[in-house]
Amino acid sequence: MTPTPRVMLLIDADNVSADVIEQAVQRTMDEYGAIHVRRAYCNAEMAVNRQAMFKRLSVRPMVNLSTGKNSTDIALAVDAIDLVIDERPDVVVLVSSDSDFAPLVIRLREKGCRVCGIGQQGKTGEETVGIYDAFMDLAHHGGGAKPAARTAAAKKAPAAKSAPATKTTRAKAAPAAKKTATKTAARKSTKAAKAAPPPPPPEPRSSEAAEFILQAVPALRSGKDVPLNDVAQALRAAGLLGKHGSSLKLFDKLTAEFAVMQHPDRIRWTDAPAP
Repeated sequence: MTPTPRVMLLIDADNVSADVIEQAVQRTMDEYGAIHVRRAYCNAEMAVNRQAMFKRLSVRPMVNLSTGKNSTDIALAVDAIDLVIDERPDVVVLVSSDSDFAPLVIRLREKGCRVCGIGQQGKTGEETVGIYDAFMDLAHHGGGAKPAARTAAAKKAPAAKSAPATKTTRAKAAPAAKKTATKTAARKSTKAAKAAPPPPPPEPRSSEAAEFILQAVPALRSGKDVPLNDVAQALRAAGLLGKHGSSLKLFDKLTAEFAVMQHPDRIRWTDAPAP
């Protein structure tokens, strides 16, 4: 009996659409029978928008909190090398239409992996297809059909009938007492609205990046100082910080919400509600 190959699926989720990601997972399962590692690399906003899909597909989102050109691509490439060394997969499937992964594909092949690519049709150039051992172009099917169906339904909807002239006449002839009662009720409503105290200001909401950190390190929600080393370990375990990433550099970008104390190194969430 032929053993099932070890397959690693790495998705550049900032580069391809949600429905292409779903197709890629299904095609990979159909091809190999199992996927041992499933990871999607994306920014915090994309992770929030697609979290239900990632959960349904058992894909682990690897949130890139850094900013700048190609920062997500770099995070994927670094992680891919670490995973290939640690997990020893037989096949690596990269889901991206980006030609910048050519050096990564060559390096993974040198490590003994078969490297296959899946891209989004219309975004993948010929130079990208040629670097992989095999490549599959998937069409994006999202969004077009539903609006068209709604438009068709709107066309079939009957036009609104104009009200008969007799109804308009009756409305104008309404009793004066009813109009007076309506005006009185409106004045009372206005006075009540002025007397009511103004609603409390909304509580400050954490940024998406801060919320991911708080989910990974619940101890920070108390507003108390937490050892920086404990925070870094929790962030790595949650996939928010690379194996060799610096937690200090991460929190340097979030100074509005986190304060770093030194000697000893500790971190505090400054937006914690007052006790």
